[in-house]
Amino acid sequence: MSDIPNINRSTERKHGGMGGGAPLLAIPLLGVAAFWAFRAELGAAGPVIGASFIVLLALVASGFYALQPNEAAVITLFGSYRGTDRATGLRWVLPWYGRRKISLRVRNVTSETLKVNDKRGNPIEIAANVVWRVSDTAQALFDVDDYVAFVNIQIETALRETASHYAYDHDDSGEPTLRADADQVGERLRADLRARTAVAGVAIDETHLMHLAYAPEIAGSMLKRQQAEAVLAARRTIVAGAVGMVENALQQLNERGVVNLDEERRAAMVSNLLVVLCADREAQPVVNTGTLYG
Repeated sequence: MSDIPNINRSTERKHGGMGGGAPLLAIPLLGVAAFWAFRAELGAAGPVIGASFIVLLALVASGFYALQPNEAAVITLFGSYRGTDRATGLRWVLPWYGRRKISLRVRNVTSETLKVNDKRGNPIEIAANVVWRVSDTAQALFDVDDYVAFVNIQIETALRETASHYAYDHDDSGEPTLRADADQVGERLRADLRARTAVAGVAIDETHLMHLAYAPEIAGSMLKRQQAEAVLAARRTIVAGAVGMVENALQQLNERGVVNLDEERRAAMVSNLLVVLCADREAQPVVNTGTLYG
């Protein structure tokens, strides 16, 4: 988790300009007033008044800014944070106020594939997809140097930390693993990222593993192990089914009185049936022209 101290933390507050309709209407009026001052017979005061209207017109024109949906403008005055304007459309503020736009849209980031060690120390390759957005514009702009780069670095750090708490796949302990418990792993990664990126004023909406594999140097060995485990699991299923079939066959033979078998012959029949049912190849029938005991 993040150890960044909570000192001098910025907090977003609502403050911005006004709608740009009235200032926009004032521009042609100021232009007409300046033209009138230059053309009217005002003597030496005419050019001064006209120039004043032109300067005022330029000041009004320089205060406009436009905001699209899911976009905000951070307002500053000589380096001091004044507030954030989230209203959309044409906006206006006094021209000596600074305006810095920031996107509030959802961002989708897929991390680079990292080579890390899982809980058992096996080298693995892992990558994650993270969906995030800016929630506090003041923190994003003033509490970290570059909030986008900061988030990307924290994604890598949190992914390494999360991967070290889980094994790649199952063992006899029954603990959650990276491969089988992706939802649980994603929730842990999300909680870790939230703590790490809280200082940057961002919200982590979703986290998912995008890539998971053994590192190339051990991939071959791990594949053989997985294949062996799969073969053993299949054999267990086959043997369990074969035992049930043999038991059912002997029971039906006994109930219907088809044949009476002593213990030795019963054991031989069980052995033959298990061989037939569990063998990799098809059984080759043998026709017995004598008696069962011959």
